[in-house]
Amino acid sequence: MFPPVVAGGDPHESLASMFAVIALGGKQYRVTKGERIVVDRVALDEGSTLKPPVVLASDGKQTLATESELKPVTVSVRVKEHKLGPKINIRTYRSKKSSARRMGYRSKQTVVEVETIAFGKKGTEDGA
Repeated sequence: MFPPVVAGGDPHESLASMFAVIALGGKQYRVTKGERIVVDRVALDEGSTLKPPVVLASDGKQTLATESELKPVTVSVRVKEHKLGPKINIRTYRSKKSSARRMGYRSKQTVVEVETIAFGKKGTEDGA
């Protein structure tokens, strides 16, 4: 629910200090180094690397949010696998018409892993 309250400190200190918010496929994801996330299908081969646009970044001490502040910040993600999402069953029915249809759908997804979050200008890098 809520993060635990740390005596004499910030209650959010127990959370990961370095994170970034990236944009992939029209959606935004909050990521940390080493995290795997499932996103909509990315048109890259498995094992290839991608540098998505960074929307927000924090190194624990400061948060960068404007376009000029985010220019030196880079996030590198690697495509781990392509897969299909869970099956969604769709049924249509019209009463008193003897009409029923059943359809299914599985969304195409990609699993990506965050390799690095680098703050270029300052030289602060997570996982070199």
